[in-house]
Amino acid sequence: MSMFGEHARVRAAQQRMHDARRAVAIPASALLARGERHPWVILGVAAGAGFVMGRTKMHPLRLPGMGSLVGALVSEATTIGASFLAAHAANPSAVEDA
Repeated sequence: MSMFGEHARVRAAQQRMHDARRAVAIPASALLARGERHPWVILGVAAGAGFVMGRTKMHPLRLPGMGSLVGALVSEATTIGASFLAAHAANPSAVEDA
C-alpha cells in the first residue's frame, strides 16, 4: 500500500477516535457533576461495590488499574494528613480558639 493510502487510513482512524472521545466526554462530565452534587450516592455505590467484591472473594488489586488507583489515593491521603499536621503544629492554639 502506498504512503498516501496509509496516511489516509491513519487520518480516518484519528477522526473516529476524536468522535468517540467527544461522544463519551459529555456523559462522563455529567456523571462527574452528579457525583459532586450528590457525594453520598457515590459513596454508597463505592461501599456497595466493596461489599460485593468482598463477598465474592474478589481482590480489588487484581482488577486492571486498581493498584495504581489505590496507590494514588494513599499518596493523596498521606499528603492531606501531612498538611493537616503541619498546619496544626504551626498553630497549636487553633483548636482552643474554636
